[in-house]
Amino acid sequence: MKTLPIILAASVMTAMSASAFAEDEQVIKEDAATTPNYLAPVSVRAEVGTSGYGGAVSYRVNPYVGLSLGYNGGDLSWSDDIKVDGSTYDLDMENNNTYLNAELYPWGASANNFANSVYVATGVAYLDNDYDLTRHVASGQGFTVNKTDYVATSDVNINGKMSYKNDIAPYLGLGIAPKITKNLGVFGEVGAYYTGNPTVQLTSSGTATTAPTNDALATAVSNEQDKIANDNKYEWLPVAKVGLSFKF
Repeated sequence: MKTLPIILAASVMTAMSASAFAEDEQVIKEDAATTPNYLAPVSVRAEVGTSGYGGAVSYRVNPYVGLSLGYNGGDLSWSDDIKVDGSTYDLDMENNNTYLNAELYPWGASANNFANSVYVATGVAYLDNDYDLTRHVASGQGFTVNKTDYVATSDVNINGKMSYKNDIAPYLGLGIAPKITKNLGVFGEVGAYYTGNPTVQLTSSGTATTAPTNDALATAVSNEQDKIANDNKYEWLPVAKVGLSFKF
């Protein structure tokens, strides 16, 4: 009958071992659950819009404040042309923007997924943008420059650049960034940079006739260049963008 005590002892030891293992496993789980997750406030996003395409890294300081560091570049344009005193120039943009924004969530602690995703963005950007301006008038066609009517006696080309170079521009915008799953979200934002007046250069080639002499075409182009450079509406660079975000 010695085998019965042995079996009982083995059973007790097995039960004690299983209990100790379960307690150790629970401790490990609790430790894992309480380990700080430094990536929890961090998200990344891809974005595309009028200021180009790119992305940003965001850090949510608390339910009411976030920070975003991002870059937009490329040849997406916020407009296909610009118009000045009856003249229309085709516009081709090359964006190069690096920005840092603070995002303020007025209802950041709300349980409503829509309300807690609304934010006001304010910040600054380093802008290094170039706009190619082009205009072509075929021989025999009429056109206007600086409110003066001309008729092209040969093909006329007016080309130039409008640039925002090495500028630090303040920004103000309004956005929304709701979650669609635990980790994925979408966002949209509209706003504007205050850039001040751009640098503009225009040159013309070809000949045209009107009441003034042919030399007046170059003068009219120069005057139009000054008008573009000093037009108040070009002191603001509008922004509209959408994107997809991923939260760690």
